[in-house]
Amino acid sequence: MANIRVLGPRALGRATLHRQLLLRRVELPVVPAVERLFGLNAQSPNPPYLALWSRLRGFTVAELTRAIEDRTLVRSTLMRATQHLLSVPDFRLVRPALAALLRRVQRNAFGSRTAGLDLDALAAQARRLLADGQVLTRPELGRRLARHWPQFEPNALGWTVQYLEPLVHPAPSGTWNTYGATPFAQADWTGVAAEPTAEGLRELVRRYLAAFGPATVADARAWSGVAGLREVFAGLRSELRVYADESGRELFDLPDAPLPPAELPAPVRLLPEFDAPLLAYADRSRMMTDPVRRQVCVGAAVAPTVLVDGTVAAMWSTSRADGTAALTVRPLRRLAPAECAEVEAEADRLLGFTDPDATTRRVRLLPPG
Repeated sequence: MANIRVLGPRALGRATLHRQLLLRRVELPVVPAVERLFGLNAQSPNPPYLALWSRLRGFTVAELTRAIEDRTLVRSTLMRATQHLLSVPDFRLVRPALAALLRRVQRNAFGSRTAGLDLDALAAQARRLLADGQVLTRPELGRRLARHWPQFEPNALGWTVQYLEPLVHPAPSGTWNTYGATPFAQADWTGVAAEPTAEGLRELVRRYLAAFGPATVADARAWSGVAGLREVFAGLRSELRVYADESGRELFDLPDAPLPPAELPAPVRLLPEFDAPLLAYADRSRMMTDPVRRQVCVGAAVAPTVLVDGTVAAMWSTSRADGTAALTVRPLRRLAPAECAEVEAEADRLLGFTDPDATTRRVRLLPPG
């Protein structure tokens, strides 16, 4: 380890900001941007739009909506068994690698409620119900499946299929401000395979490092939920660059991946809930301290955050009443006057994006919590 370069949290943070397009807004079409970021969390419809607004110059709602509607981007249950938005080629790469994880999630969440059920027969019946382009919401699919297996809860049947089958959620689901029951459609048109190949897993690791490196094996596992990655990294070691963090853990990276200077300034950015840089690592110290993490990550929730000089310094929320759009910022540390001004300016710009028809926009900066 003596000859290995050690990277501190600030250097690692700048690498993440650069690869996640958070050091400066760039001009990129939506689909290449989503591929560079290696997916966007899409637990609810608006976060992918907010994530791209923070990263792309001149981004509009219509651009992402068009890509979802024309199916160049698909929404599905993916990393960590949560909803993500990926390009079709990346969906073909990622979904097979997650098949074992998603089966495990089904067993843990619904195994007792589907005990004795032939899961292969359930999946086959779901495929028949969704054949020929048929789209059903999760509750609708569950109820139709329960006609064949009335002894099981429809809700458990619908969720089980979501984990067993590579399904996608077609538009208008996942588009701006569109809420409601999740629709299911078959993903066979994407060419997705049922199980991963060895080369597919190697490419998954390369793409993860391109978007989030340098990173440990544990980081890649935390991002994806995929087991067995230590062997994949070992097989790739000869083609990867190796660093160490301040605790002596090995960090892997692509040999030609950029490492910006640790002292590089970073602009204020408002990130939506569940934004990837906060969740892509087992060690989250490059983006936030442990006391901050405990306030941002509560249970399964991850709050919308404000990055100041590259780390989480506040949380934010919005409200709308009587034509007034308000954005409230709750600092998690004391902010300097210049930082407050930058936060307020960026928050006002965000309100201009989210609520262009508001008669009044208001930014509230609370005292530090």
